[in-house]
Amino acid sequence: MKRPKSDYVILAVRNSLRVLEAFRDDGQLGVTELARRLGLHKNNVFRILATLEQQGYVEQCGEHEAYRLGVRCLELGRSYAGSRSLLRTARPLIAALARRSGESVHLAELRDFEVVHLDGEQAPSLVQTGLRVGRTLPAHCTALGKVLLACGSPALQERFDHEVVPRGLEARTALTVVDRDKLLEHLHAVSANGFALDVEECERGLCCAAAPVFDASGELVAALSISGPSVRLSEEALQRAAVPAVLAAAQDLSRQLGYALAP
Repeated sequence: MKRPKSDYVILAVRNSLRVLEAFRDDGQLGVTELARRLGLHKNNVFRILATLEQQGYVEQCGEHEAYRLGVRCLELGRSYAGSRSLLRTARPLIAALARRSGESVHLAELRDFEVVHLDGEQAPSLVQTGLRVGRTLPAHCTALGKVLLACGSPALQERFDHEVVPRGLEARTALTVVDRDKLLEHLHAVSANGFALDVEECERGLCCAAAPVFDASGELVAALSISGPSVRLSEEALQRAAVPAVLAAAQDLSRQLGYALAP
């Protein structure tokens, strides 16, 4: 009988990766704070950091001997992007869309029913939304997530309904749809329309429009979005300008990935 992969997990390696992941939202962290967050002994954290520092994955900085990610992490990130045709192909389109729209643009995929932001670009506006590259957000309240759910396979939607919805959907704002039937109805409309909107459902003051990206096999591989402050991107502005722009860019990216759009 084949043993599950979990039987082969090396605890020290897993804890080392947990230490690296702790820097995702904080630029600098000390040994004590890392130990508290991860529930590890300070000596273990210090030894992990010493090893990572020797290999260039973290470095010490500042007066309080805090640590931050090292240059080897950047090198790995570039290698990851370079190894994926999706990211290589999408990069110039993302930059061009941000330039044309004057708003932030993101490319994302769905992982464990969370939206993972793979790449992004900020426009040079004085008031703009921040980049979320590398960060995750719930799928049910983001335009990207709703596209990735609604335009994916029926099996994916069934899994979401049976595995995620029963645990309860987080109400991130007063406008977040948390009722199962309303959400499923909404996703059905997203599938029919081919795009999704987020009008302050994930974060107050933030609005977004997203469209699906398909590969040569017709499989949904990502979603592309335009996001910005609600003072510029009201629902009417999303429909008038952001939706046509993001749809055109997503279709262009799909074509470059080999997807044959219907005439």
